[in-house]
Amino acid sequence: MSGLIGKKIGMTSIFDENGKNVPCTVLEAGPCVVTQVRTEEVDGYSALQLGFDDKAEKRANKAETGHYKKAGASPKKKVIEFQGFEGEYKLGDTVGVDLFVEGEFVDVIGTSKGKGFQGVVKRHGFAGVGQATHGQHNRLRAPGSIGAASYPSKVVKGMRMAGRMGGDRVTVQNLRVLKVVPEKNLLVVKGCVPGHKNAYVTIEK
Repeated sequence: MSGLIGKKIGMTSIFDENGKNVPCTVLEAGPCVVTQVRTEEVDGYSALQLGFDDKAEKRANKAETGHYKKAGASPKKKVIEFQGFEGEYKLGDTVGVDLFVEGEFVDVIGTSKGKGFQGVVKRHGFAGVGQATHGQHNRLRAPGSIGAASYPSKVVKGMRMAGRMGGDRVTVQNLRVLKVVPEKNLLVVKGCVPGHKNAYVTIEK
């Protein structure tokens, strides 16, 4: 499907035609350079490889420098392949935010904010013991029993326990495009998008 690599700028809100205040996220979408065109004959599948956000020449190794030189582009920080891209593009072409139109729906993929090591109440929504009476001591946020009886006499795989939370690949589907600003490469979508400010995201049609 068609798409672009972008960067999350931050959240704001705008008023719609009915005067309702709508929360939205501002994304810097592209411009992306076509750094490679995958074909059935050569690669066994069809795809378009896009690069986004320039990085310093000294930060790129020789293999990267040669790869981007074929496309006539500078080294990029983020490279993603899109299969089934609509339209005909060749090596070195630029794909901009005008790929999207106001009113259509997009999927945004990103990495959620890392929240560190968290307990079961925050991580899985456990309620804890509930009341601090009847001899309960420091058990309000405890996970409770995790094992079984003599059979199977082990902790079952997938048991919800404390651990690292966040930092996952998250896809938010069907976000409506509220505004497209081609001169600044900005895309305003309704709702929230995973990741911190300046985090890379993938926007798919």
